[in-house]
Amino acid sequence: MNPSPFHELPLDDKLSAWLDDELTPDQRADIDAWLRDHPEDAGRVRLWAADRDAVRARLAPSVGEPVPTRLEQVVWNHAPATTSSGWLRWAAAVGIFVVGAAAGAAAMWRLLDEEAAPAVARAGWENRALVAHAVYVPEVRHPVEVSVQGATPQDTRAQEEHLARWLTKRLDRPVKLFDLRAQGYELVGGRLLPDSRGPCAQLMYQKIGEASPQRITVYLRKPDRSTPAAFRYERRGDLGMFYWVEGSTGYALVGSVSRDELLAMAEAIYKQIQG
Repeated sequence: MNPSPFHELPLDDKLSAWLDDELTPDQRADIDAWLRDHPEDAGRVRLWAADRDAVRARLAPSVGEPVPTRLEQVVWNHAPATTSSGWLRWAAAVGIFVVGAAAGAAAMWRLLDEEAAPAVARAGWENRALVAHAVYVPEVRHPVEVSVQGATPQDTRAQEEHLARWLTKRLDRPVKLFDLRAQGYELVGGRLLPDSRGPCAQLMYQKIGEASPQRITVYLRKPDRSTPAAFRYERRGDLGMFYWVEGSTGYALVGSVSRDELLAMAEAIYKQIQG
């Protein structure tokens, strides 16, 4: 059976092929144009790329290790033996190994972190908050979708009001912009992000008065039922995160700062939500 023409493929298949650099120049140009006009899809692709890079980084130390004998036996036992040409059998074996590795990568990524961060490993949206932070914080020119840093205080207030109204409408729940200046951070802006349960949002703050400012993010989303309402703290590598549920919204505060500094900001956010 002939494969479907490119234009008949599901959108996710096209985006995946674009991410893996498997398209012709014309096809890639079509997807480039689509992503420029559809920021939610562009955000999903960035998250896919972040997940892919994270898995690669985790598995890189094992790439040079020899394949265990038992695994080799499994591969060879499942490879077709109906050909007299050894290269076909070898190609099939390699194919089985690669497909198995790809299918198990996501599960392995979750298992690798269960000892260090069991709650994050179990809860999907909190993990997404960490990934989104890692994707957007390093951006220099486009760290946010809507910036609130205007030329005058009046411009800044107008942009803040626009951002809050826009995110409130898209998330279908009140979105409050938090004031963290007492903790030394100012609001940069925010962006809309895709999620399996609908749109979510990310607010970004940066340290005031620094040439290369430290950044923290606040992730807002409709929480899963299993998400604990009380404050929880997790740490993965350099990133720390406080997350909790208040009302109908889940909050995740992420940053590569100390636990005490992050806690002070989390408490300030919580008080402003209550206020």
